Amino acid sequence: WKTIDDETGKEKSYVEIYEKDGKLYGKVAKILTKGKEDSKCDKCSGALKNKPIQGMVIINDLKKSGNEWTGGKILDPNTGKEYKATVKLNGKDKLDVRGYVGISLVGRTQTWVKVK
Repeated sequence: WKTIDDETGKEKSYVEIYEKDGKLYGKVAKILTKGKEDSKCDKCSGALKNKPIQGMVIINDLKKSGNEWTGGKILDPNTGKEYKATVKLNGKDKLDVRGYVGISLVGRTQTWVKVK
């Protein structure tokens, strides 16, 4: 899935979404921003601190609930902050990815586009 920068509208990365043991995960497969291909997560904490963003699992432990996946976390490698997450298919080629703090009303949604 191709991620798009909220502010610039430019393509940022490819994220591989996969299911393992009944849960949904997302890993940064490729960084598309020139000059940032080898970026490290310098603002992350714990085991992810200073690790390469490319290859990093940024969506963790989402469980299927009706037509969406929820109950897990998403990491913003640019800020090092982790948020609660919900992921839902929007048609065939779009994925609505929502990160929020507390309740789902307080957060933001990005629409990722399927890579063909």
